[in-house]
Amino acid sequence: MNAQKNTGRKTFKCNTCDRNFNHQSHLKVHLRIHNGERPFKCSQCDKCFSVSWSLKRHMRIHSGERPYKCTQCDKCFRESSNLKKHMRIHSGEKPYKCSQCVKCFRRALHLQSHMRIHTGEKPYKCTQCEKCFSLLTTMNTHLRVHTGEKPYKCTQYDKCFTQRSGLLYHMRAIHSDSPHKCTLCDKCFSNDGGLKRHNCSKLSAIDKERFTCWMCQEYCHNYCGILYHMYKHMTRPRSVSTGSDEVMILENICP
Repeated sequence: MNAQKNTGRKTFKCNTCDRNFNHQSHLKVHLRIHNGERPFKCSQCDKCFSVSWSLKRHMRIHSGERPYKCTQCDKCFRESSNLKKHMRIHSGEKPYKCSQCVKCFRRALHLQSHMRIHTGEKPYKCTQCEKCFSLLTTMNTHLRVHTGEKPYKCTQYDKCFTQRSGLLYHMRAIHSDSPHKCTLCDKCFSNDGGLKRHNCSKLSAIDKERFTCWMCQEYCHNYCGILYHMYKHMTRPRSVSTGSDEVMILENICP
């Protein structure tokens, strides 16, 4: 630690990374990044923190405290930054714009994931085969091909699915009394296509966020539409010969 004078003001310089601080106490806190010191320990679990406010924020996980409430809906958040991001759903603000196309996003992380479409980057590699993926969630779903895990089970049939969207679509298409009925306004349709195109007037901004595909950003208008759309991501039609006839089946695939 070196104390320096800069334009008449005393500054404190970190010898490891050359950052300067106006107060010695700020430098002391900063040095914990380099020496790994974490003096603030959670009383409920084994986690430790370098600054007191990080511990205070962490304690909300145990207490369930969510002091930051949305003024437009009933959602509450543990951190003010999460509330700020949430408010963009109501305002429609999408400050993160793709430099390669016209798409805009509410969160920097979503833009970062989207940019991999243009760059072709696939940083997540399967540990069991040579396949690579642009999203961690997609890779985790793919791993179920190797493990055989199908955690989503139908409550009426002995049928399991690798993805929740597959189970929800199955339940609505097979077990629902009114498979072509809007879940929000009870309007019924003669076929699945009519329901998918139905733009329900009761949709809120949050619903529209939910009904946008996170893989390709396609907006599906309603709950059934997004289920059917996501089901297409995980299946493809395949022709199978049954002797004298040829039928089409849906084959499970990895995105």
